[in-house]
Amino acid sequence: MTPYEAGLVVADARPAADGVRVLTLRHPLGEPLPEWTPGAHLDLLLAPDLERQFSLCGDPADREVWRVAVLREPAGRGGSAYVHEKLAPGAEVRVRGPRNHFPLEPAPRYRFVAGGIGITPILPMLAAAEAAGAEWTLLYGGRSRASMAFTGELAAYGDRVTLAPEDETGLLDLAAVLDHLPPDTLVYCCGPGPLLDAVEERCPPQVLRTERFRPKERPAGEDEEFEVVLARSGRSVTVPPHVSVLDAVRAAGAEVLYSCAEGTCGTCETEVVEGVPDHRDSVLTEEERAAGETMLICVSRCRGKRLVLDL
Repeated sequence: MTPYEAGLVVADARPAADGVRVLTLRHPLGEPLPEWTPGAHLDLLLAPDLERQFSLCGDPADREVWRVAVLREPAGRGGSAYVHEKLAPGAEVRVRGPRNHFPLEPAPRYRFVAGGIGITPILPMLAAAEAAGAEWTLLYGGRSRASMAFTGELAAYGDRVTLAPEDETGLLDLAAVLDHLPPDTLVYCCGPGPLLDAVEERCPPQVLRTERFRPKERPAGEDEEFEVVLARSGRSVTVPPHVSVLDAVRAAGAEVLYSCAEGTCGTCETEVVEGVPDHRDSVLTEEERAAGETMLICVSRCRGKRLVLDL
């Protein structure tokens, strides 16, 4: 299905914390926006060759506006600077999505862990868990209290939310939250890579759901050449070492949606008809990788000599 893509207007733009800017987006004609679920993200098509993904952090029931929060990263690749400097109220921005690779699954209880701007996908999950009558807690860390967005909204949840600014409390006490989990608990975590790595060390994969803003580091290996067959046309494409499947099939004329090209956004997820993928993404779950039914062709390769893809 072709994803929703439209030009929206910035209805509001304001700071939410030190270095964090919140945008409220609206259709210029007041048309309702597509439905979304907690954990979904949106592609902002900021300029040619400048696309970035941001988690929706508003109310899924509100079809009139979408809300995203953007952390300015001085050492970034230009996306956050563009948002902070150029997207003032009244500005237009093209969007694509929403897309959700971090959905909130039903459970009787949850443990949420957020670090920094990782609070954005978690925020609507809290409201959904509350509405479902689930038992939940949130551990939310940041460099300082001033750098942590949405603390005012979170205050409404009382002592179920633990704020842990590093300059006041030190590193997050993950043991207190994650050791000895009650049965049927799901853990949701979003934030910087070191936090996710630490949480993964404490939680069995069957209970843990994560979203990464940066690709997970993987051991370097020697890439081998392999063949990709485009099932819809029958055309064969050779993928040389150190060339991605995405680049190879696009050079051969295949039309493929893609965005981050780092294996973190899920835009290029493609159905595998035959063959065994060598998964190198930061999106698919261990169960999805084991099934081998799809792959992210921007980073993943082939365990063998041949893949047939639904392209």
